[in-house]
Amino acid sequence: MKKIISTIFFFLPLFTLAQKTDKKLEAKLQEAIQGFNGDIGIYVKSLRTGKTVSINADSIFPTASIVKVPILLGIMDKIEKGELKYEQEIVYKDSLLYEGSDILGSFKSGEKITLKKVVMLMLTTSDNTASLWLQSLAGKGVRINEILDSLGLKNTRVNSRTPGRENNRTQYGWGQTTAFEMGKLFEKIYRNEIFSPTACVRMMRCLGRNFWDDVALSQIPPNLEVFSKNGAVNASRSEVLLVNAPHNPYIFSLFTNNNKDISWGDSNEAWVLTRKISKLLWEYFEPKDKWEQPVR
Repeated sequence: MKKIISTIFFFLPLFTLAQKTDKKLEAKLQEAIQGFNGDIGIYVKSLRTGKTVSINADSIFPTASIVKVPILLGIMDKIEKGELKYEQEIVYKDSLLYEGSDILGSFKSGEKITLKKVVMLMLTTSDNTASLWLQSLAGKGVRINEILDSLGLKNTRVNSRTPGRENNRTQYGWGQTTAFEMGKLFEKIYRNEIFSPTACVRMMRCLGRNFWDDVALSQIPPNLEVFSKNGAVNASRSEVLLVNAPHNPYIFSLFTNNNKDISWGDSNEAWVLTRKISKLLWEYFEPKDKWEQPVR
């Protein structure tokens, strides 16, 4: 009898893990991504049931602008330690300019702006000049990567302007992550598990103001709270969301790379697929008859 009981307990963790996978949803997602011309990683988690779907969720992908979420952690770390203040004024210098169409880059050298507005520009409009400035204020990539490591995120890293990560930058660009780790990071923020509840609330407010709402976000009703960040370079289009749905809140993390379609119009293959999957997930997790507002 003891041997039988021991055998049951030996297999119990594997059985429990298997039960955590949403097989029905997994089949739907596998069907949805068939034929995609590129590499793809997906992680989905129901925050009500704990069930997940992982498709290449541990594969490493470029972050593109999603690296700005780890940069946010670095800034919050400084604020928590009293080394920066959210409301403090900082001075913009021409030397900070990252060439492009960013809002902050149009500032004159010597102009003042509050730290919280620079954070808003980094996350809401994905301003690269703001982001590189904040990366420096946060202690640069080295310090941000230390924070990520302390959270158990072993594959999520800042590569750009970070000593020792030149080869990673060549391969992945500004930053790198996995669909699982970025989803896990969003969940930790949502559950007030990083720094302090006050810091997590502030981060959620910052992540709830995304200007770039025409891909995954476009499939979710506009009167719903969603924390999100997206990133795009020519051959990589990615998005991560935590949808605070009333019946079944969920995490949706999708990363792509080596995409054949590198166009920048709405019909880009990766963006079309992301909308398709976002719509699929919304309709899967939330009853259709509960929502009357149309989505795009």
